[in-house]
Amino acid sequence: MSEHTISNKDRAALLVHALPYIQSFQNKTIVVKYGGSAMQSDALKKAVIEDVILMSCVGIRTVLVHGGGPEIEAMLKKTGKESRFVNGLRYTDEETMDIVQMVLCGKVNKEITALIQKTGGRAIGLCGIDGGLLKARRIKGEDLGLVGEIHEVDSSMLNSILGSGAIPVISSVAYGTGDDEGKPLNINADIAAAKVAAALGAEKLVLMTDVRGILRDVNDENSLVKSVTRTQLEDLKKEGILTKGMIPKTDCCALALDGGVRKAHIIDGRIPHAILIELFTDEGIGTMLLREDLCLNG
Repeated sequence: MSEHTISNKDRAALLVHALPYIQSFQNKTIVVKYGGSAMQSDALKKAVIEDVILMSCVGIRTVLVHGGGPEIEAMLKKTGKESRFVNGLRYTDEETMDIVQMVLCGKVNKEITALIQKTGGRAIGLCGIDGGLLKARRIKGEDLGLVGEIHEVDSSMLNSILGSGAIPVISSVAYGTGDDEGKPLNINADIAAAKVAAALGAEKLVLMTDVRGILRDVNDENSLVKSVTRTQLEDLKKEGILTKGMIPKTDCCALALDGGVRKAHIIDGRIPHAILIELFTDEGIGTMLLREDLCLNG
């Protein structure tokens, strides 16, 4: 039913349907990792921004962590710099790090922050360097250049921003420590979102992707796995159901769950208002992953 034909009665019914979900999430923290196609289409960008503003308006402490791979790739091409990946992570030398920092912390972060402001929300754009929000050490064992793993998140800073009613918008560049003290380190945005969610004791981590969720058969869109526990996730790995890009996504969800986050969701960011559909409807839209100590209805 289009927005032009829906009746006022139906509108009221939709709001009433969402009420128990809004009540259950009030004053809880939800961390959204924003990336993929939802960052490329103007219509989808608008829908995501509207979703996070609505969440904030109804009392949900909402944090947005974003990537920006396509924008980084485009800028590297403009400068004639060739991209190189090692096990799915971008090899980051000093020249590449300059571009990553410029694109993520400057262009993309401020564009998202401005769009939230323009749409009537309040947002504060940050990168992990600001106030030492994300502290990281360079990943050892493989030559990835200036790529780090987070060992500390300053949750007090984020809690202050959330307490003021604003939405923190975080780009995944961290403050280097140890031998890289003060240097910017490139961080995988999914992992950054999982670490932030764990540090805040979030109710949920929501990963926006370009697939429906976990599929039992990657060639069958109707084979969606709607919910899975932490233990069942390991079983899916052993069965070979989790492949390619889904493995790092589910690893991030597992990292969040092991860190104390109650539930993680992998949703299709190509669908407008996917976040609201997942949070405020009985059916949801993607795959829900939850800790073993929570029942499926918990």
